[in-house]
Amino acid sequence: MSAADEILDIVDEDDRVIGQYPRGEVYARGLRHRCVFILARDADGRIFVHRRTPTKLVFPSLYDMFVGGVVGAGESYDDAALREAEEELGVSGLPRPRFLFKFLYDNGSGGSWWSAVYEVRCELPVRPQVEEVAWHAFLPETELARRLPDWEWVPDGLAAYERLRERRRTA
Repeated sequence: MSAADEILDIVDEDDRVIGQYPRGEVYARGLRHRCVFILARDADGRIFVHRRTPTKLVFPSLYDMFVGGVVGAGESYDDAALREAEEELGVSGLPRPRFLFKFLYDNGSGGSWWSAVYEVRCELPVRPQVEEVAWHAFLPETELARRLPDWEWVPDGLAAYERLRERRRTA
């Protein structure tokens, strides 16, 4: 089965499931669905940053400071966060990612998705999926901040990261 054929839950403005469609149709029609964003840190607290492959359905070749993806039909946010983190980092046995917050992302073009943000510590050697990740490194947060204006970032990940930074500033 291709990624475009994966079945996703369609949700309303209150994040209640109202239907199911294949991912390709969800993207083509701009249907509201669910995603997870996991900030992965190594043992030194550095953040896993990567550039997506050019074959990705959404935001090909852009940089991201999160691993993650869509929540499958009938899957919980928590289960999707662990699955996506392990898949994209190429590891097994991660601790369950810690939920931080959720927000409704709007891409400005009629598409939106509920976005659950998590954090996980990955002390295992990573082997990212070559189908998903073209380049990766664990960067200190100061280096990530220095790269924000220079690299082209996935817009939803950047929005999640800005919200995370704001929450930390006001906590």
